[in-house]
Amino acid sequence: MTLPDEISPKSPVWSGEDLEANPHTAVDKARRIEAMFTSIARKYDLNNRLHSMWQDQVWRHRAVALAEVTETDDVVDVACGTGDLAMAFCKAGAHSVLGIDFTLAMLDIAVTKAEIAGLPIEYRQGDAMDLKLNDESADIVSVAFGIRNVQDSTKAFTEFYRILRPGGRVIVLEFSAPTNAMIRTLNNFYTNRVMPITATIIAGDTSGAYKYLPKSIETFTKPSELASELERVGFCDMELSPQAFGVCTIIRALKR
Repeated sequence: MTLPDEISPKSPVWSGEDLEANPHTAVDKARRIEAMFTSIARKYDLNNRLHSMWQDQVWRHRAVALAEVTETDDVVDVACGTGDLAMAFCKAGAHSVLGIDFTLAMLDIAVTKAEIAGLPIEYRQGDAMDLKLNDESADIVSVAFGIRNVQDSTKAFTEFYRILRPGGRVIVLEFSAPTNAMIRTLNNFYTNRVMPITATIIAGDTSGAYKYLPKSIETFTKPSELASELERVGFCDMELSPQAFGVCTIIRALKR
């Protein structure tokens, strides 16, 4: 898989040929992800709401509830995108919220949304695998629908562990496969056949983002395996909470 040195807004980031393989093994995955999200940023929130039937916000609020936010907690939301989870943490009463994302186009929208809502959230461009934050500087680290897009999830989890204070919480919200066979079949049809067409039309997207999405879910690590990764890094007290019959899963764990 190779990406042109200069990415045209009209050229696909993920071609059909690319997606025949596992997109997570692409050596230039990070560069592709940035180009993809730059392409779909303007319609990202609209597509999320419509194609999850507004459940994406419900899942984020449940993730915040599992984090058990207090007024002294410093939160770092990684792969924050357009800022929905960061805003939810801020509204829950966290002491401070920092949102970090790889894509400036997404951060621009997040900043605007926080300003309109009057929420004191700081946003920075950054890499989940190299957060440029001090050791033990956060009480909660979260990532919603973003760990799948990181080049190396174990490196990211190691960074999360490093910046968390002892007893700090990590919250990972990610898509997963429903365990019920009938629901899984319906979900696969919707995710693989319906959503790529309708989301692409709404976004006016030529990057292949909504073809990448189902393939990236299908080929990504299962929630139980993600929990094992977290455990190997040093996290403990693992709690997995499937949502919407397992369409996505919230993982909560503690730093020892």
